[in-house]
Amino acid sequence: MSGIVGSNHNSGPQAPPESVIFGTTQSMQSLQRKLRIVANANVPVLVSGESGTGKEILARMIHQQSPWNQGAFVKVNCPAIPGALLESELFGYERGAFTGAHGAKPGRVEMAHRGSLFLDEIGEMELGIQAKLLQLLQDGEFVRIGAQETLKVDVRVICATNRDLEAEITAGRFRQDLFYRINVVQIRVPALRERAQDIPMLVDYFLEFYKQKFSVSPKPIRTSIVKMMQHYSWPGNIRQLENIIERAVVIAEG
Repeated sequence: MSGIVGSNHNSGPQAPPESVIFGTTQSMQSLQRKLRIVANANVPVLVSGESGTGKEILARMIHQQSPWNQGAFVKVNCPAIPGALLESELFGYERGAFTGAHGAKPGRVEMAHRGSLFLDEIGEMELGIQAKLLQLLQDGEFVRIGAQETLKVDVRVICATNRDLEAEITAGRFRQDLFYRINVVQIRVPALRERAQDIPMLVDYFLEFYKQKFSVSPKPIRTSIVKMMQHYSWPGNIRQLENIIERAVVIAEG
């Protein structure tokens, strides 16, 4: 375990209460039961679903309800970091490993030791880095860039994707062996249009949240408008609904 360091627990953004997250639809109630079972098992979890459905919130809940919740929850936003930088961000590097590497730096994998590593949108990860991640999942080992020493970590890996990874495998953009490693348990998050009966509760929650945030007193949203919302397709899912409610609160007070 030489060279392994921990990091402070990352509480992340404030999450809604579970009653709001899971609502009343059968699919979300089933998801809630599955999440509680999975949280206690030290196996990789793949959270799939469209953008804006709340995959990160569920990943954080898995961490918080797990025996590893005293460790860090370390998020890596895969598409936001270019390939070469993503490798050093994940696995760290030694002094002199490349131009500008004036000192050794631990990566996110080391920071997540005895905690959870959340790889957001893993479908965007380049094939070369996928191979290194596969070694981590198989053996719990990795090597910093520019190093000879193999380091061991104990880390729970949670991945999220809005892509069809099996289609990505067929297209040659995702490793099949890595897919089998990260897909030990898959949790699919339904799109908002699939849980339309939860929309009134979500509207009430976001209205109250932004009412308190901005210290304002907007009028309640009319029932007829909420019913229209329940028949809308919501391509941006819960994130889009939240944005609309926030804007409505601001405009109403303006």
